[in-house]
Amino acid sequence: MATPEIRQIQTLPAPLRLYGAAMMTARKKSAAGARLPDLCLVRPAVTLEAAHIARYAEVCGFKAAHGVPLTYPHMLAFPLHMLLMADAAFPYSMMGMVHLVNTVRQHIRLSPGQVGRIDVRCANPQAHEKGQAFSLLTRLHIGRDLAWESESTYLRTGIRTPEGPAYESRLAEVQAAEPAQDWKIDAGIGRRYGAMSGDLNPIHLNRVAAMAFGFPRAIAHGMWTKAHALAELMPARAIDTGVATVEFKTPLFLPGKATLWADPYAEGTGQTFEVKDGRGEKPHLRGVWRA
Repeated sequence: MATPEIRQIQTLPAPLRLYGAAMMTARKKSAAGARLPDLCLVRPAVTLEAAHIARYAEVCGFKAAHGVPLTYPHMLAFPLHMLLMADAAFPYSMMGMVHLVNTVRQHIRLSPGQVGRIDVRCANPQAHEKGQAFSLLTRLHIGRDLAWESESTYLRTGIRTPEGPAYESRLAEVQAAEPAQDWKIDAGIGRRYGAMSGDLNPIHLNRVAAMAFGFPRAIAHGMWTKAHALAELMPARAIDTGVATVEFKTPLFLPGKATLWADPYAEGTGQTFEVKDGRGEKPHLRGVWRA
């Protein structure tokens, strides 16, 4: 295996500049046999800021007693995801990229004020029936300790000869048995989450922008939907360790109604859950968590 190029990122571009770079990737022509770059982007000193954690908790529905939410470090890594996929060495356009799966895993307790090191790299090319799937792997170290990590699997559609083993669903058999909560989601949640997270993808911000990309209305961020579900399901206490995996299924249109379904939590085995449409028929998201 080749040694990856390690590139330190001291200062992040502004979110709008990041999305400008993302738009420019539309000019990339994905050739058969294209390879993921051996590139690792690093933010050497990232602070878990109390004010930003509180803002994230408010937007997603976590309580102060949750401490640093299990999904929060994704906020710190997301700009690196954008930079990596916008890099000239990355072979695919970001336009129309589909987020298939996200797993987050916490290894030690996180606290506001900690300073850590985040790195992001590409891995795990997989042959999907609709194109090329691949993962972005993220690690957060606090001192010498691996504190948190994630894997986000994306799909670049339209690649006729994808590389790697066949993509397989991780949660194909997950079905949550009981409706737990009805959601009524306002049209502004995409703009509030986008402003807080820096994820300013136009499909989440307003109807007109979403229609330009083929959607009838704006759609909720998948990572907001995951976080909002976990905020309702996880006990309101800080955790030392935890893991949560979700598969994103269908868009959740804004404004809209949805229902959170969940199995009763079983200590030691975790809890499966789904976010379905208001009638409880079509899944938007399917997942499992344990702590």
